Amino acid sequence: MQDLINKLPQLAKDTHSERAKFLKKLKKKPPKNLDLIMQDLHDEEFKKTDCLNCANCCKTTGPLFTDKDIVRISKFLKMKPQSFIETYLRIDEDNDYVLQEVPCAFLLPDNACLIYEHRPKACAEFPHTNRKKFHQINRLTLKNVAVCPAAFNIVEKMKDRIK
Repeated sequence: MQDLINKLPQLAKDTHSERAKFLKKLKKKPPKNLDLIMQDLHDEEFKKTDCLNCANCCKTTGPLFTDKDIVRISKFLKMKPQSFIETYLRIDEDNDYVLQEVPCAFLLPDNACLIYEHRPKACAEFPHTNRKKFHQINRLTLKNVAVCPAAFNIVEKMKDRIK
């Protein structure tokens, strides 16, 4: 697994234009059953992929935190929302709350998450490969395949299944 994680950014870069072209075509004319195909591929991949063996998303990228996320997580941590923001978050160029730094402050040494039951919506939905209307998130998908081995595998299998 670690070998794939190390090679993933270069592998994703090497196949980026081909993948971008495929996803652009998919966005223009998605198959009627795309959501079902994606759900099947997602389920199949995550039967054999254990995120605790990887946690590359937590180590290299940070999620967006919605206001609801901030309230829920700060309550769990017994902090005031403003204190949580000052301690862990910053506002990015898109005016969104994101982590001040990565790896994530809530990532434990065994790759588990301290706030797992209360984690941000963006973390709970990552890598977004089972999302409805998958064809609408091309840019996000292109980013995620460079970080998540499961997302990379799912998109590669999708290319084979949808010709």
